[in-house]
Amino acid sequence: MAEAGGCDSFAPSDPPERGGRGGPYAALDLGTNNCRLLVARPTADGFRVVDAFSRIVRLGEGLSQTGRLSEAAIERTLEALRVCRDKMAARRVARARLIATEACRAAENCGEFLDRVRERLGLRLEVVDRETEASLAVAGCGDLADRNAESIVLFDIGGGSSEIIWLDCRRREPSTVGRIAAWESLRLGVVTLSETFGGDEVTPEMFAAMKRRVLEALAPFAARVSGRRRCRRFHLLGTSGTVTTIAGVHLNLKRYDRRAVDGLWLSSREVDAAIARLMAMSYAERAANGCIGAERADLVLAGCAILEAIRADFPAERLRIADRGLREGILLQMMRADRVGPHAHPAGA
Repeated sequence: MAEAGGCDSFAPSDPPERGGRGGPYAALDLGTNNCRLLVARPTADGFRVVDAFSRIVRLGEGLSQTGRLSEAAIERTLEALRVCRDKMAARRVARARLIATEACRAAENCGEFLDRVRERLGLRLEVVDRETEASLAVAGCGDLADRNAESIVLFDIGGGSSEIIWLDCRRREPSTVGRIAAWESLRLGVVTLSETFGGDEVTPEMFAAMKRRVLEALAPFAARVSGRRRCRRFHLLGTSGTVTTIAGVHLNLKRYDRRAVDGLWLSSREVDAAIARLMAMSYAERAANGCIGAERADLVLAGCAILEAIRADFPAERLRIADRGLREGILLQMMRADRVGPHAHPAGA
């Protein structure tokens, strides 16, 4: 889902701190499927995005079969990273954090890839562990949780892994990350599932098999949190292309619109209906849909299977959609460390 430069604002839920360094910040998230960049300036209530970029690179294409990043995938990714480098230079970014996730964690030739990125582009990618990835997702979108809920399940469906987090909202912590009570990173994502089971023409039997695979992987986490309290306001909070696509289909958007999707609440029945519509589409119909496109038409049903497994283990009447996540979490953590934006003054000042 391509993004253009914009001026969206995000307001963190965490308390402000004193100090500051100012200047534009950049956050890059290189995943198994996407390469995404945000460039932002701190504001009094969060930050203002001044440039953005997103491109599907499929860095992890074939990785589950070979254990290696392919040459074609590396070249696609280098080209996208070149665009990101040039955008950061044009915006005169003062501070950046560039992270890579599951594809680089899993690839035998990750070191060679990182060396090529550094030598050809002058960029240093940081391969983060699964716990860091989960905490950044929480930092980026946890503010969308219902503040009156005692607990929620937050999830991020990725290309090569999916993070699922139990947030204890009763904890009086200064940040949403401090409310993480349990988490798990499943080594399953939309790319790995679609490569295993197929993604072009997905039958109900194939979809059920994908869901069973995810349920097997999810079972230890579900058992670990089974005794935790779920109040009547318990809900799911999802960040990924899967949930934003479901939101776009539900809204009948002809073209994806982040402003209409980010923060949207969907009932359980509305999610059911949107997934049923996606299941009824042919590959060509998905490719032609303005909220999916040809680059993701073979991946979206794998994402729906992951979502259905999460919903089966954590039934909830509501799902909140987040079109924000790791990049926003990175930006907020850097600004917090520098005590700029809403962190420039103590709470109550």
